[in-house]
Amino acid sequence: MKTEQATVNGINITYEDKGPRNAPVILLVMGHGGHLTLWPDEFADALNERGFRTIRYDNRDVGLSTRFDAAGVPNVKWMIVKSVIGLPVRPAYTLADMAADGIGLLDHLGVQRAHVVGVSMGGMIAQHIAARYPDRVLSLTSVMSTTGTRRLPRAQKEAMRVLANRPMNGDKEALIAYSVGAARVIGSPGYPSTEERLQRRVRADFERGWYPQGVARQMAAIVADGDRRPLLKDIKAPTLVIHGAMDYRVPAAQGLAYSNTLKSRDVPARLVWFPDENHWILKPRNSRLWYSE
Repeated sequence: MKTEQATVNGINITYEDKGPRNAPVILLVMGHGGHLTLWPDEFADALNERGFRTIRYDNRDVGLSTRFDAAGVPNVKWMIVKSVIGLPVRPAYTLADMAADGIGLLDHLGVQRAHVVGVSMGGMIAQHIAARYPDRVLSLTSVMSTTGTRRLPRAQKEAMRVLANRPMNGDKEALIAYSVGAARVIGSPGYPSTEERLQRRVRADFERGWYPQGVARQMAAIVADGDRRPLLKDIKAPTLVIHGAMDYRVPAAQGLAYSNTLKSRDVPARLVWFPDENHWILKPRNSRLWYSE
């Protein structure tokens, strides 16, 4: 994979720009702690084959983009407690800042408007992009994401345990084993990855840039963002909400509430469910649609 760097908002963002230069652009916004490589090559290739130009990038504080070492490592467990009891949470940066990074990257590449696709935390960032920069968004696709409301079911204990106990340092093989185990917890039982494929992906990302401190700061930004339902009123772009029926990390009720919130505000929105899908990105040729409304 050939990647480049752009100076955006005073930081460096690593990205891959692939496909016909004059084609409609799809900006792919990755989720919490994920490198741009977590978008399956097969997925990006399938979009390119269908006539789209794809832009994948490392969010700030992950992969090969700028790291915020000077900000220190937040106590995420304490931040979650503070958020639940209504105390202010002060992250090193916000999801709105991360949305500005995506727009800055489009500016760098001379792209005026794009289809924006975000997964998990990337879906939250995509909400900010669509609401804050409506003239830049052709459409919004949100995969296994949420509005941030606390009134709905939260992640199952297994997923929360994985999130809360991410190691900050240690033996390489132990860290890789943790990541493989975490992927198993949020992996989709109906679309299993082989052990060889999973090991290969985790090891590749480890060698590319293991940086759990940045992952913790991204989680702080998620916690601090709170309920985004007031923000959604400013989304005008046609929206596709995609969710797995077995999502342990962002329960299916969150996807339904997201779609219904948009529809209640006259946003053209459609909800698509996939069976046996957990909190995982599917390859385009091994997925099947279950239900759409």
